[in-house]
Amino acid sequence: MRRSVIFIFLLSSFIWAYEVQDLYRLYQEGKYKKACNVGLKIFNKYRKNPDFLMLYGFSCLKADYIDRVAVPMIGLNKSKTARANASYFATVFLQKKLLYHSLLDHTDISHLRLPVTGHIISKVFQLYISGNYKKKGDIYTLANPNQPDTTYRLYMTHKHGSPVMVIEEWQHGKRLQTHRF
Repeated sequence: MRRSVIFIFLLSSFIWAYEVQDLYRLYQEGKYKKACNVGLKIFNKYRKNPDFLMLYGFSCLKADYIDRVAVPMIGLNKSKTARANASYFATVFLQKKLLYHSLLDHTDISHLRLPVTGHIISKVFQLYISGNYKKKGDIYTLANPNQPDTTYRLYMTHKHGSPVMVIEEWQHGKRLQTHRF
């Protein structure tokens, strides 16, 4: 009986290590969407593991699946690092929601002050609330005074009847990347 318990424990440890290592490998390879989707599939098994929650959260942020960080950030409270990452996730999540609110409902958010992060949403949020943009139709072109050759285009579109926020990154007049949230 004791051997079977030890075997089951070792097997479950191996499976845990494999699943989380696979997630980590995908993250290291820059396959953030795949890592986020794998993390979602195994989330219930590891929802109390802060290392898993942080890896899953960062994978989803880098994959532009911002809404998925809402659940893991709640569980990140047992260490200074975990709380700092939860705050980071919450900041980006809130900035996304506020941009949505402003763009869709024409709400003035220029009076708000939130922490600045390195995430694209945070950069665009700061430029947007500072009024550092030109508006043509429903497209906002935001200029980065610290990087004169870099601009962002912010607008809303719809996919399957749901609003989607789009941020295009431009450098030297060429589009580098398009983010859909």
